[in-house]
Amino acid sequence: MRVALIQHTPDPEKVVAAAARLCYSSDPVPDLLERFDHETVARFVRKLREMGHLSPFEHASFQFSIDGVSRALSHQLVRHRIASYSQRSQRYVKENGFEFVIPPSIGRKPEALERFETVMARLQEDYQELLNCVPAEDARYVLPNACTTSLMASFNARSLLNFFEHRTCTRAQWEIRDLAETMLGLVRGVAPNLFSEAGPTCVTQGVCHQGTYSCGRLKSLEGKKT
Repeated sequence: MRVALIQHTPDPEKVVAAAARLCYSSDPVPDLLERFDHETVARFVRKLREMGHLSPFEHASFQFSIDGVSRALSHQLVRHRIASYSQRSQRYVKENGFEFVIPPSIGRKPEALERFETVMARLQEDYQELLNCVPAEDARYVLPNACTTSLMASFNARSLLNFFEHRTCTRAQWEIRDLAETMLGLVRGVAPNLFSEAGPTCVTQGVCHQGTYSCGRLKSLEGKKT
């Protein structure tokens, strides 16, 4: 998996703070931006987060390049609808000798790994043979979820908070959890105040919404507090 933050709103925290301040000020945004210093911005962002007033967060956007992830992951990723995605097309880009993701549970068991790699090799042969007689858009029907893909994804900060809440949870599937944790580290590097409280609700709110499916992490966190 290769993930990069390729672009983001310049000075995203100041933009968020100015957007929020505008609601209660007669001054234009450029003037507000000039007056905000780092301390004021950090304080403003923290206050917005504590109040749950997150609509100003939507003015800050972040663009990521994501490579070497599986189609299984990308199908989960696009369920986060308040975002924009561009993905390598299997209609127009042929997957000759495609790469694939090996789940850790399979990689740890030699017999499972051997079976998995045998299946991938056979699918590669079948795909290649189909390419010789049908269009790539039809040959792709035999490609597996393990087949790797590349995407560009754009999120606003509020949508990212929702993404991190759900996908850094230990109940999230391992691959998309790895992606979410990597993305969180990247955005914290450029907007630490926006994302200082990002993560699963057991960590950020002291509550778990998984019910009987809870991983038990909340109880361990409560134990540490006592």
